[in-house]
Amino acid sequence: MIEIAGWNLSNIKQELVTANREFASRRLTHSAKWCAEMSFALNKYTDKDKVKDELQKEPDSLFVDEYDQYTLATSYFDLKEYDRAAYFLKDCLSPKCYFLYMYAQYLADEKRKLDKASDSIGPPDQLENEHLKTLRIELSKKYANRELDGYSLYLYGVILKKLDLLKDAIEILLESLRMEPMHWGTWQELVPLVGDKEMLMSLSLPSHWMKQFFVALVYLELQLNEEALRIYQSMEENGLESSTYVVSNIAVAFHNMRDVDAALTSFNELQKLDPYRLENMDTFSNLLYVKEMRYDLAYLAHKLSDIDKYRVETCCVIGNYYSLRSEHEKAALYFQRSIKLNPLYLSAWTLMGHEFMEMKNTNAAIQAYRQALEVNKRDYRAWYGLGQTYEILKMPYYCLYYYRNAQKLRPNDSRMIMALGESYEKLDRLQEAKKCFWKAHRVGDIEGSSLLKLARLHERLGEEAQAAGAYNEFINKLGKSYSYDGQSEAYKYMAYYYLKNGQLDAAGQAAQTCSEFTETREEAKAILKQIQQLRQEKPGPRREVAMDDTYDSILNNDSFQSHNNTPLNLPTVMNLRFDTP
Repeated sequence: MIEIAGWNLSNIKQELVTANREFASRRLTHSAKWCAEMSFALNKYTDKDKVKDELQKEPDSLFVDEYDQYTLATSYFDLKEYDRAAYFLKDCLSPKCYFLYMYAQYLADEKRKLDKASDSIGPPDQLENEHLKTLRIELSKKYANRELDGYSLYLYGVILKKLDLLKDAIEILLESLRMEPMHWGTWQELVPLVGDKEMLMSLSLPSHWMKQFFVALVYLELQLNEEALRIYQSMEENGLESSTYVVSNIAVAFHNMRDVDAALTSFNELQKLDPYRLENMDTFSNLLYVKEMRYDLAYLAHKLSDIDKYRVETCCVIGNYYSLRSEHEKAALYFQRSIKLNPLYLSAWTLMGHEFMEMKNTNAAIQAYRQALEVNKRDYRAWYGLGQTYEILKMPYYCLYYYRNAQKLRPNDSRMIMALGESYEKLDRLQEAKKCFWKAHRVGDIEGSSLLKLARLHERLGEEAQAAGAYNEFINKLGKSYSYDGQSEAYKYMAYYYLKNGQLDAAGQAAQTCSEFTETREEAKAILKQIQQLRQEKPGPRREVAMDDTYDSILNNDSFQSHNNTPLNLPTVMNLRFDTP
């Protein structure tokens, strides 16, 4: 599906120049900026004669007749006087002026909602949408008569999406893309409407090079970070190495994959390419928080404050800085300031929930996490945060619901699976808990506790051989990435297990190590004394599990399989500035 190496970068550059001009004339500022940034990254592929010809093109005659209205309206539009702009465009007939007329009315309504939202709780989507319904009726009439161009179709799709008419919105946005495939704003509006990879493959998308950017962004949104990273790295290797958009999304992909060092490298490269950039700097600050790089985070906060003190990203970075200093009240204040500036700013809602958790204010944390889900139901951090909050409140059934949703969004994240397993364990659903701990071990346990919890569950269920295998593998991995919590418990169990099965050498070795821990020293001495007595009796040899047996080998033996204890695949069922407080 992804073919990047064959791109004609000179033609792409020309399309970007043309598109930037069209978007700027319609005040589609974000799409115009995106095209300008991509065009700048392809500066060495410029065909100056073609660019000169493009810039000298005249608009159509109908637009020329309405040029005075257009220039007056756009001057008001740039000053954010949207109602005033719409008033002077109401009698215009050209497609460009009609789009601006409808777009000005839409933005005026959105601006009123944001003003009201500053005095209310929650994102502005919860407020009334009567004016949007009026705009929808007018656009639907034009659509029925086939009088909408690609840009007006885009606006129609956005309004349908705001009114939760998602199926209709998808159809209209796809139709808009077939007419204007260069419009990045339309692609972006379509991204959150794609529920999974199968739906992505089923969409009838235009065969255009812009589709690759859309597919990569959808993969990022769906947490398919490896696939997204492959596409962006291919772009980087084929002429877009200077694109700030591509480099920033590579950094975000590494961040989502918890490859902190690679993400920091990409963000440092991004700052060299665009030192005054504010987009994605909140994500960069999360990484600095996780690495506890206080001086770097302080420098970033001061730098962004000098660039624009009242941007949501700046407030978020300052909030992270205060959180790292354990000044949680100040941190929450800055996250609230971000939300005042933009009630749809997802990161601020989630991070504010984390701060309320630190302040033991569970009610406020629940409210913040729920508002984050109102903004984006795919935010697994909010689902996970709600699970943790209800865990503190000792409400395990609620925990199970929220952890399940978090794990569905991150099916191979061991932290989500471990949290789900612990919830099952608290509800005495031990078989489900066992499956969770086993899967967490198989996908690569970040915390390092899955084997220990799995061994304890086997021990609790009387599955001695499986418990011994899990304890033994836990011991073997201690020297790699696992913590030493539970080490004495594991050696003690292994010593008793080997002793019970007559493996005196292995039992003695485990007991000797067990004696090095204060909490198990006396029991270890008793085991060693018992081993000494048994050696004098010279019992016959017996063997079940040797010290080098692994948990996987235990799972594969016939006796274990016959008891139907093989862990099954789960259904598409904590410092964490990535995710948790």
